[in-house]
Amino acid sequence: MSLASVGAAQSAPRPFTTAEGEWPSHTGDTRGTRYSPLDQISAANFNSLEVAWRFKTDSLGPRPEFKLEGTPLMVNGVLYATGGTSRAVVALDAATGAKLWTHIENEGARGAAAARPLSGRGLSYWSDGRSARILYVTPGYRMVALDVKTGERIASFGDSGVVDLKTDFDQSILPDLITGEAGFQGAPVVARNVIVIGAAFREGGTPKSMRNNKGYIRGYDARTGKRLWIFHTIPQKGEAGYDTWLANSAETAGNTGVWTQLTIDETLGLVYLPVESPTGDYYGGHRPGDNLYGESLVCLDLQTGVKKWHFQLVHHPIWDFDLASAPILADITVGGKAIKSVAVPTKQGLLYVFDRVTGKPVWPINEIAVEQGNVPGEWYSPTQPMPTKPKAFARNGVSLDDLINYTPALKDAGVAVASRFKLGPIFTPPIVSSAMGLLGTLSQGPTNGGANWGGGSYDPATQILYVSASNYSPSVLGLTPPAAGVSDMDFVRGLAPQPAGAPRVGGLSVQGLPLFKPPYGTITAINLKTGEFAWQVPHGETPDAVRNHEALKGLTIDRTGQPGYVGTLVTKTLVIAGDPEVTTLPTRPRSAMLRAYDKATGQEVGAVQMPAQQSGSPMTYTLKGRQYIVVAVSGGAYSGEYIAYRLPAAAK
Repeated sequence: MSLASVGAAQSAPRPFTTAEGEWPSHTGDTRGTRYSPLDQISAANFNSLEVAWRFKTDSLGPRPEFKLEGTPLMVNGVLYATGGTSRAVVALDAATGAKLWTHIENEGARGAAAARPLSGRGLSYWSDGRSARILYVTPGYRMVALDVKTGERIASFGDSGVVDLKTDFDQSILPDLITGEAGFQGAPVVARNVIVIGAAFREGGTPKSMRNNKGYIRGYDARTGKRLWIFHTIPQKGEAGYDTWLANSAETAGNTGVWTQLTIDETLGLVYLPVESPTGDYYGGHRPGDNLYGESLVCLDLQTGVKKWHFQLVHHPIWDFDLASAPILADITVGGKAIKSVAVPTKQGLLYVFDRVTGKPVWPINEIAVEQGNVPGEWYSPTQPMPTKPKAFARNGVSLDDLINYTPALKDAGVAVASRFKLGPIFTPPIVSSAMGLLGTLSQGPTNGGANWGGGSYDPATQILYVSASNYSPSVLGLTPPAAGVSDMDFVRGLAPQPAGAPRVGGLSVQGLPLFKPPYGTITAINLKTGEFAWQVPHGETPDAVRNHEALKGLTIDRTGQPGYVGTLVTKTLVIAGDPEVTTLPTRPRSAMLRAYDKATGQEVGAVQMPAQQSGSPMTYTLKGRQYIVVAVSGGAYSGEYIAYRLPAAAK
């Protein structure tokens, strides 16, 4: 397609939806559903998929990238994506993968100091029917508006096409605008001519200071780039929620941003914020109290930023249970009553479901008593919210029943490893690490468990939500005083040095096998009409290290699935997701598989090879009568690549 024909196509005002065969928003729509009604690719022909085109991202930065997490958009026959270590934006012919234009911002020292580097997870498309633009956030935390026809900045937006997101932030970014910690790797979300931008900070359990920058959320005019509103995720004095930060800690605490995807109900004019943890992830002694709006779902008026309601999923967060997934907006019928709901998959492996207008839980969420820890200076909430429905879709907490059980000897060895840790249910608190005693709380869920940024997908026709989960992401929550000069916090995440004579622990494995029993990864179908599972299956081939292990020879091992999190795509008949790991089987070379499941039963109905594991969420579109599926792959020694699959011409 020529640039001239692209420009002509843009002039016609029309809706951009997955129902029209396009993919105009990061999750397909602004509602977080990752759904398309396309059905040319089906159970009958999925195995016949062939590569239509592939686009390697190595040239989009000074070095190859091995963590390509993007989901492209497709509008009017053009595919738009981010890629490369410089977070370039590319426009590709959606039929051939031919590059139409590239845009790269040279951010120098500011880009090099980015809190959230690399290519990010995507971008946004906006049109008023007369003009159209691509919107994205750079590693240096600047929002850029690009002409869809040329990739050039739109001069009338912000300052020559750029809005500096480290300014007009109701705070002074410390220590300066170049190195100050604030960024965003997600895609902006835009509706009703309002762009909503999240805020993110460096990953890790050892923040330099308890006084980090704050993750306020802002709305901007899509035409001009002017800030329309700001929401203080750590309330300022005089605002509701300020008194949940005891000892005036709201003045010093930081983080509490939104690093994952936001979602919008364009009809109701509401935006939903999945808010992360305050500083720091595992120790909250410098911020006593419940700490609103840490680890809360917050609903705002899209035009004004005024809060409509909120629900805090974790009081006084100390487990790194960030709300990591895009909230999914689902119109459901429960007990004969129609409900406009919002569902939030979490690292805890729990799905929290609310009426998205009122904030009232669809099924009761009870406050349960939880263990109180004894870390010096820490403040503990006596209770935590626990949904009554649906049941957990992934393992959380750790008991002896969760440990490896392939053979009695392996189980005994697993119990010996676990004896060095404190075990307990979800919300068992971190402990001070002891060289001669317990090293930490062994947990499942914090950091990388359950559903992460890949989130879920939702079928509006059946009212079933699909979510992949890492069911093997053990995390040791041990706390130690920081070394001199590392942090001004009283405690940071770490393990006490083990002196000579202490019992040795060799990591969270048993003879190279996972410490926990399978399944290691799953996809679960949850019926939102009833709150019950429709099905759950292991996702991904059994890892090589398990299938080929000497201690398991002669045993029949059912498919275990794979740890790690991947996004799902749901179509008229299929749920589609790729493996999070590569494997080597006698029947094929070393690769990962893009798999299709019957969305009604969970039966795997097809799989095609990918050269590396899925690292971004899949999307789909149709062009000139042919359906395409595009997925980002990368990891290990394989650098980032977008691969488009379609059926052979004769198989359409």
